[in-house]
Amino acid sequence: MTRSFAITHTGGAEQFEARDAALTDPAPGEIRLHQRAIGLNFIDIYQRTGLYPVALPAVLGIEAAGIIEAIGPGVEHLAVGDRVAYAGELGAYAEARNLPAWRAVRVPASLTDAEAATALARGIAAHMLQTEVFAVGAATTALVHSAAGGLGSLLVRGAKLRGAVVIATVGSAAKAAIARAHGADHVIVGRDADFAAEVRALTGGRGVDVAYDGVGGTTLARTLACVRPFGTVASFGQSAGPIPPIAVEDLGPRRSLVLARPSVMHYMADPATYRRAAAAVLDAALGSSLGPSLGRSYRLADLAAAHRDLEAGATTGSAYLVP
Repeated sequence: MTRSFAITHTGGAEQFEARDAALTDPAPGEIRLHQRAIGLNFIDIYQRTGLYPVALPAVLGIEAAGIIEAIGPGVEHLAVGDRVAYAGELGAYAEARNLPAWRAVRVPASLTDAEAATALARGIAAHMLQTEVFAVGAATTALVHSAAGGLGSLLVRGAKLRGAVVIATVGSAAKAAIARAHGADHVIVGRDADFAAEVRALTGGRGVDVAYDGVGGTTLARTLACVRPFGTVASFGQSAGPIPPIAVEDLGPRRSLVLARPSVMHYMADPATYRRAAAAVLDAALGSSLGPSLGRSYRLADLAAAHRDLEAGATTGSAYLVP
């Protein structure tokens, strides 16, 4: 028997229900994984609330790390006992699970279970945002919102490794210290700060080359005012709620902006892309340059509390669950 946590209706964190069931043998091309740590991501909240629809009932969670317990027919590149991690496959809120073998990536011994469980989804998202959406380099000035969070801190460190100047926004003085520790050159503090005016002042009125906005809500419209002509705004989340409609005239021709709305789930859906990006993320983590910044751990049984803390902005770094 294994325990998982499912939702049958969208809504608040109280929607999670514990379920005990026996797992079937892995199907062809699958493995069964005993999970040791499970990553928490904002997409889990979007799915729980119905902002990103999923078929119900559903076990949420998209990444974890653990030990392979069984392999199905046709799986030749993995073996029972291998320590692996995965991302992009719904159903992680469980003690054990079956999943497609192509998702499983062997974990280096130097990474802990918690690091492995939180490395891939955010790491691949940062890789996508800073290589595919906008190629960050030494001449880049970047704006990173929520820079003390799991993905925000990766975006700060990734941009600094590529030689960029980073302007970060955070909600508190404590989070400002975290952003600075990760290398941010300038930090704008306060949820109500006029960050557009501060960005203009910091860039001599020019604006940044690229802005990373996972906040959504009314923040995205204000972020447009932070970017130079022909610069890029990457909108990849909405922790502050749904994004009001944006008219095409808000992008150009006067501003001449590029607005990207990339999905890391779609990016990870292609096996070749996923495995290439996962390898790059793990290589960076091994070099201690872009490893995950771990946050608080929660027991899997305390999933509802973990969701409430994440939703309230009460976490820093990459929070995770322990079965």
